[in-house]
Amino acid sequence: MAEESVAVLPPHDCPGTSSAQAGKAAACQGCPNQRLCASAGAAGPDPALEEIQAKMKGVKHKILVLSGKGGVGKSTFSAQLAHGLAADDTKQVALLDIDICGPSIPKMMGLEGEQVHQSGSGWSPVYVEENLGVMSVGFLLSSPDDAVIWRGPKKNGLIKQFLRDVDWGEVDYLIVDTPPGTSDEHLSIMQYLGATHIDGAVIITTPQEVALQDVRKEINFCHKVKLPVIGVVENMSGFICPKCKNESEIFPPTTGGAEMMCKNLNVSFLGKVPLDPQIGKSCDNGQSFLSEVPESPATSSYKNIIQRIQDYCGLHQSQEK
Repeated sequence: MAEESVAVLPPHDCPGTSSAQAGKAAACQGCPNQRLCASAGAAGPDPALEEIQAKMKGVKHKILVLSGKGGVGKSTFSAQLAHGLAADDTKQVALLDIDICGPSIPKMMGLEGEQVHQSGSGWSPVYVEENLGVMSVGFLLSSPDDAVIWRGPKKNGLIKQFLRDVDWGEVDYLIVDTPPGTSDEHLSIMQYLGATHIDGAVIITTPQEVALQDVRKEINFCHKVKLPVIGVVENMSGFICPKCKNESEIFPPTTGGAEMMCKNLNVSFLGKVPLDPQIGKSCDNGQSFLSEVPESPATSSYKNIIQRIQDYCGLHQSQEK
């Protein structure tokens, strides 16, 4: 019988590849990546880090949208968060899609088929409105059906390029939509934005335990990389019938749902967004659900959650001063 392969994870005290102690610290002894990390550290810090830090000085608030689970509505929430923040004409909003293999933001924002243009100051974002710019690998593909079959280093390189070379200008809110998990894209965005004061992460889940299991891992990831958690949003939280107004639980919260999880883990619970078929239709049509269906209970939930995120960012900014 063939011997089972075992995945070897880095030690809990791993100093990280960008650290001067990479491959040299006591925790590195016995790690299969020790030589690789040591050679990366010997090469010195990535010069792109300083360039990105300089570029990000024009961005007031940076919000990552995360989840350990796929299919819980991260991109949908990112799109509605961007629309909601951009409803204030005095605010400049940017939406960066780093879901390299599954870029759905161009479709949701009504920008499918658009392309990135180069200017003297870098790549120009594609604009939904004058105060809402978007960047995604989807704009670089010849067809929305093209598969992106890349290993980690190439994903890392594109994320670096998005942060360093896109001419965002002065931005009030940069929203980063991420793929599910705690892997290449997440480590890259933390490596490059880590020194630029990220406000925190909004973590998306659905009520059932099979989603919460992976979301707990995501919260653990945030703690390990010292990324503040703004709060958790429970998406697809019940269905309110538009005719009789009765609520049905489509995904029963068998272990108490996101609210109970947040109490147990001592993180903020931002609110629940009920299911509404119009959300999916609005995303498919590239429209803002908030402005298309203003009377929906889901719209009210989105607006309350967005206000809580704005309040958090405002408090975070005042504490930094």
